[in-house]
Amino acid sequence: MLNRNAAFIWVAALGFLVHGAIAQIPTPTQISASLPRYLDQIGGMTADQAVRIALENNDELAAERKVVDSAKGLLKQAGLRANPSVEFNRREQIGGPDNNTIIGAGLPLELGGRRSARVRVAEAELALRENQVANRERLLAAEVRMKFGEALAQAFRLKVIDDLLASATAEFLLVQARVTEGKIAPLDEGMAAVELNRLRSIRETESGSTEIVFFELRNLLGFRPEEPLRLKGDFDNLIAQQMPVAEAMRQALQTRPDLLAFRSQETVAEAKIESAKARGRIDAKISADYQRNDFGFPVRGFDPSGDLRPVQDVFHSVRVGVTFEIPVLNANQGAIESAVADAEAAEKRREFAELVIRREVAAAFTRYASTARAVEIFRVGVRDQANANLNVVRQTYEFGASDLIDYLAEQRRFLDILNEFIASQLAVYLANVEIMRAVNSPELKKK
Repeated sequence: MLNRNAAFIWVAALGFLVHGAIAQIPTPTQISASLPRYLDQIGGMTADQAVRIALENNDELAAERKVVDSAKGLLKQAGLRANPSVEFNRREQIGGPDNNTIIGAGLPLELGGRRSARVRVAEAELALRENQVANRERLLAAEVRMKFGEALAQAFRLKVIDDLLASATAEFLLVQARVTEGKIAPLDEGMAAVELNRLRSIRETESGSTEIVFFELRNLLGFRPEEPLRLKGDFDNLIAQQMPVAEAMRQALQTRPDLLAFRSQETVAEAKIESAKARGRIDAKISADYQRNDFGFPVRGFDPSGDLRPVQDVFHSVRVGVTFEIPVLNANQGAIESAVADAEAAEKRREFAELVIRREVAAAFTRYASTARAVEIFRVGVRDQANANLNVVRQTYEFGASDLIDYLAEQRRFLDILNEFIASQLAVYLANVEIMRAVNSPELKKK
């Protein structure tokens, strides 16, 4: 008698909990209402559009471009000739009438190729800054594409859980109706409610993760957190046709801006060697001046006409000269040795960068090949078969040939498989982006 009462109390409590949960269950329309916030296959943003927007709006990249403007100013400055100098000098005798006025000018000649060497250094440094900015653009484009893929995958995960939640909601209502009709035990209703609430909990977590990754993508695009952002595309269309590995390797070694930056560093170092040598050569400065000297003695003398007059007269003179700087003690030897060492270091860095690029290209293609094979196996041998299995288990449960627990277990397994499939698709897409980054290909030909 006690056991029957306890069972009655347990069933009543279960019914109370189930009915409490029912009041909070969203309808399928409410479940799918959030998806248009993230996905719009008609007017949404594509990956290429996201890259273009980021390259235009990213403040960090804009700051890097200002460095190029600064280098252009330095190049302009390097090409300017040395300024002439003008001198004015006036001397007065204290307590006497004598005075001396000098007006002169000087012009440095910058012999030994000083100015041309200085210009070559500035040109090489400008090329270095431009390649560094181009490399930042390459990295930013790849970062945006990767974050775009992560956001798209997260939106797809949310869509999967929404679809399952809508299906689970409809199934729960069906189970509830069958329990009310007395066709199945109340325990099935409780199990269905638990599974439904588990899916609702998962959806809340996935919804938060989706919001976070979209915030991160907005940040890369230069958008404010509250600005709307909807994506367009699917992983099948985002995967591009790959070029042969040999061609990709050749393109990377010819066009990668980071490697071009290392080569520019070599050019800068070589130009600095020539500039240091030029500063160690002989130099000269031409000068000229005019002097007016009002000079006399406190005595009197006779002029040509025989008249007595003070010995005082004004003398005019012109001086023209050349001043040579002869590098006897200081021929800039230390600066030349330093520049040579910098050039050798730049050469070693460039050689190492070439090895790194070869490794990155080979690794990217290997990763892409393995993930592409894996996703195809998963598509045909796992996802499609799991979907068929779930349909069979659902039908057998509806016909009363299997328990609800078997169907719920198969549904959980199918959810895990769908999430794994999205992860495998994302892995292929990220490997594709890695190839684009390694090869320096902004947009590869679509399949």
